[in-house]
Amino acid sequence: MCGIVGYIGEKQAAPILVEGLKKLEYRGYDSAGVAIYDMEKIHIRKKKGRLAMLEEEVTKNEAKGVLGIGHTRWATHGAPSDINSHPHCNGDCSISIVHNGIIENYMDLKEGLIEKGYIFHSETDTEVIAHLIDDLYDTDLLSAVQAAVKMLKGSYALGVISSKEPDKIIAVRKDSPLVVGLGERENFIASDIPAILNHTRRVYLLDDNEVAVLTKDGVKVLDKYGEECGKQVFKVDWDAADAEKGGYDYFMHKEIHEQPKALRDTMTSRISSENDDIVLDQIKLGKDEMEKINKVYIVACGTAYHAGLIGKFAIEKYARIPVEAEIASEFRYRNPIVDEKTLLIVLSQSGETADTLAAMRLVRERGGRVMAITNVIGSTVSREADDVMYTWAGPEIAVASTKAYTTQLACMYMIAIHLGLLKETITKEYADRIRLALLKAPEEIEYVIKQEERIKEFAYKHFKVEDMFFLGRGLDNYVAMEGSLKMKEISYIHSEAYPAGELKHGTIALVVDDTVIIALCTQEELFEKMLSNIKEVKARGAYIMAIAQEKNKSIEREADEVFYIKDTEDDVASIATVVYLQILAYYLSVARGCDVDKPRNLAKSVTVE
Repeated sequence: MCGIVGYIGEKQAAPILVEGLKKLEYRGYDSAGVAIYDMEKIHIRKKKGRLAMLEEEVTKNEAKGVLGIGHTRWATHGAPSDINSHPHCNGDCSISIVHNGIIENYMDLKEGLIEKGYIFHSETDTEVIAHLIDDLYDTDLLSAVQAAVKMLKGSYALGVISSKEPDKIIAVRKDSPLVVGLGERENFIASDIPAILNHTRRVYLLDDNEVAVLTKDGVKVLDKYGEECGKQVFKVDWDAADAEKGGYDYFMHKEIHEQPKALRDTMTSRISSENDDIVLDQIKLGKDEMEKINKVYIVACGTAYHAGLIGKFAIEKYARIPVEAEIASEFRYRNPIVDEKTLLIVLSQSGETADTLAAMRLVRERGGRVMAITNVIGSTVSREADDVMYTWAGPEIAVASTKAYTTQLACMYMIAIHLGLLKETITKEYADRIRLALLKAPEEIEYVIKQEERIKEFAYKHFKVEDMFFLGRGLDNYVAMEGSLKMKEISYIHSEAYPAGELKHGTIALVVDDTVIIALCTQEELFEKMLSNIKEVKARGAYIMAIAQEKNKSIEREADEVFYIKDTEDDVASIATVVYLQILAYYLSVARGCDVDKPRNLAKSVTVE
């Protein structure tokens, strides 16, 4: 949530800040602002609404200077408005800050500052930090920031500048991502690498409680004790073009089409058609360690949670070990049974999801082992886990996840096969069948993408619906949940996913004439039962779009429209099936005039609780 960027150097800061904020707008787009020092004082420009509003304001009321910070906001404390927008400052605007996170004790701090005579103008928790630093400031900005953060409870990534010390930016993080970009006679801060990738590929990945002091000539990183720590430079090896639209109208559309490549990249060097071994990078869980595990939890949020549900199915089937898949925000507050015999698998595209991080820290405190599946090298999740497996999906910019989800599925299947072979609970022959089916998944997705025009026609025929239901059994039920989430996220159509066998237990009461139902029928064992469920809703007037494997043409007798995936192993059919649902949600969103990449009230990386 929220995006931070900062610059100090010899170039004009404003264009660099606005450019960086454009790359971070997926993190929040309620409002945006910049603070720039012009050799005399700090000038703040901020506007409610999309970044274009700020860009217009900066063009109209230009602020010149080579030091500045910027912010794009996803509102937590206080409604979106010009006043609540960041940056915030102290009374005389000699100190300005940008903040990503939530300060839990801000009201107590605010009351104490009001008693001292400080006047507040916004509803935000961030303005408290600006006044707190002012209250603690003597002659050293670094000391004031260090003292202030010791008083803060919650999560934060901060960028701080002062007109009294205009030769530096102070940056600090706790439970919220922040990177430092290293340039030639210029340096940067940002919430995410794409914001600064046009200027440098050399970055420091700040850890919790580390403070960075940036000047145009260098960067010092201090630990929580104030001692300088030797940070390793992380070199970014992906291209800036990977984070651009590349001719597509929306990032989501581009990322849907990138899925065959993302899957191939994720599986290359790990599995192949010639070699029957599975190589899992930094996963060091061997046979002896696996024998000690008696319980597996899979914990994630949103789309990653739905991938975790399929992971639960695969691990239980192949490794024959109990697995619970849980939403991270619920897991950590129910006092789960965890000990040294517990394996926790977490999934997070960004590797910075706040609830997921909290869950893995809880498990590690109790002696459990943590395995992470993430898309971001150097992310907090990847650094704190015992074992890591990366989804080589490349940058995912659209808020609604697509390629991160399908690559997470591939990773879950590879892990499940690996665990099954370690425990000798899956035969070599069956493991090979699933492995070869996974390798065919990219071309099966390409087949689905070729049906795009048909899906688009369906979407434009039904875009005025306000309710939609997704039905499936077994693995299809988990895919239905993901399809329903995509529909809600970007088209704002109310949708629900139900296990089809539950229809008669209440939900069929919601089916009336012309209710659109998406019926997933890819599981051979459950195919006949799904046909019966389709007949039940057809009898109540529903309109059925079905998805099935090509071998099951008999479904055409029951459904109004049928879309096929290539015949494959039932276990991995979900990888191709979900792409139909992604494309459907995309075109329904376009047809309804929604902003596909920036759905209302949502942001990409949920770094606050």
